[in-house]
Amino acid sequence: MKQLQQVLNNLLKCRSPQELIEEGSSSELKKTLNVFDLIILGIGAVVGTGIFTIIGSAIVGSADGAGAGSAVVISMILAAIASLFSALSYSEIASMIPVAGSAYTYTYATMGEFMAWMVGWILMLEYAIGNITVASAWTGYFVQFMKGFKHILPSFIVNWPLWLRNDYRTMYEICNRFGWDVHDKMPFLHLPFGWEVPVAINVPAIAIVLVLTVLLIKGIKESTKVATIMVGVNMFIILSFIVVGAFYIKPENWVPFAPNGWEGIFTGAFIIFFAYIGFDAVSTAAEETKNPQRDLPIAIMGTLLICTILYVAAALVLTGVVPHQWIDTQAPLAHAMRYIGMNWYAGLISVGALCALTSVLLIYQLGTTRILYAMSRDRFLPKALNTIHKKFKTPHVLTWVSGIVVVICALFMDLTISAELCNFGTFASFIIICIAVLILRKTEPDRPRPFKVPFCPWFPILGIVTCLALMYCKFSAKATSALYFIIWLIIGLLIYVLYGYREKRREEAEK
Repeated sequence: MKQLQQVLNNLLKCRSPQELIEEGSSSELKKTLNVFDLIILGIGAVVGTGIFTIIGSAIVGSADGAGAGSAVVISMILAAIASLFSALSYSEIASMIPVAGSAYTYTYATMGEFMAWMVGWILMLEYAIGNITVASAWTGYFVQFMKGFKHILPSFIVNWPLWLRNDYRTMYEICNRFGWDVHDKMPFLHLPFGWEVPVAINVPAIAIVLVLTVLLIKGIKESTKVATIMVGVNMFIILSFIVVGAFYIKPENWVPFAPNGWEGIFTGAFIIFFAYIGFDAVSTAAEETKNPQRDLPIAIMGTLLICTILYVAAALVLTGVVPHQWIDTQAPLAHAMRYIGMNWYAGLISVGALCALTSVLLIYQLGTTRILYAMSRDRFLPKALNTIHKKFKTPHVLTWVSGIVVVICALFMDLTISAELCNFGTFASFIIICIAVLILRKTEPDRPRPFKVPFCPWFPILGIVTCLALMYCKFSAKATSALYFIIWLIIGLLIYVLYGYREKRREEAEK
């Protein structure tokens, strides 16, 4: 009985906020970021996939649900409101406990060791798995961009073979959809004992992930400079699309405004929620921020506000220029420019899309690494992974590990399911953050809070309810991603039981 009680005590063992702050203050990570850098990181993580890819699916719909049509602007506002409650909670805790690790660290300070590990494991869905989806979208725009040089470059560079720009599962789906023979479309690797393995490698996705991995090893400030350039190009493209497209709006394209009623609006909100994933990446860079108590809340809320305004404006122009049933789901903005005869501008949008998606990849990779860094520092992962580069002062081993994991998963993982898994990870982490705010208001009432969630406890409770409602909708539909989410949680539990718990006890014995 005593042994069982001891195990329960260990599972619920929390780290005090003060201990976490002192540990973060002594970190070897270089403090170079200001509020402008953080907002750039936030916009870079949020704005790319929403405007250049996801918005088309939210408007048109898919086999899994009806689209919102022009009412996608309501879907966006609903998704923004759902994110707002969590953003306020993130801002309060990030200003209280400005250390690396995001929701993982905050959970450790409120709910104990076991929940901290599970939240860290869930965050891998939001960042590492989400990165796979973005990398695939990057490949699509890259291939479209290269086709613009068909009169200049050789054909084998312009027209990439399908098996060199798609993952294994997607290639099989393409062959089945069009009735193609797999042997004609995919080369086979001959192994000993007479085995034959079909080969499909998303080369552009793998290449961009490896390039960004090297860039992140060079340093956080250098990475932010690159992100600033890409976000600048991205913002110019989006704003010019809004301005130019506004002259081609036909109000009759907005009728009917909500062709599928509230069902389409809520389905669109679930889809478009993926577009808001990433603003919490700002909090993962807390230990590399010069004045985190002030800058983190400003950056989180500023990111959400700017991106919501851009989303709504772009959606109004897009649905006003093109009838909602004709909007392209893969490259909606570029297609809209071709629809009104501006082919040259469609090519320019492809450049902006590449910049946007590259910045998203960069920030997601940064978030993955910093969360793993915090977990490794707490001995849930091997301590050797926590090594800081002597010259660049970055966690180079973990950066390589996270990059290689994305590369391997990109070879075979179903990209649609990875996007939905990313949503599940985000909903779960948002719920945890809102709960953490309520707990800290009780356990640490006197701790300084440079930023406070207004109307507490109602706003955190609304954040919990909205995220639970969106998760329930997907579970009730018996989606494959819901099953995979449960499997992911079970794998995380096994890793903790077989490795993490023992290592924590060994660490305590060494002290």
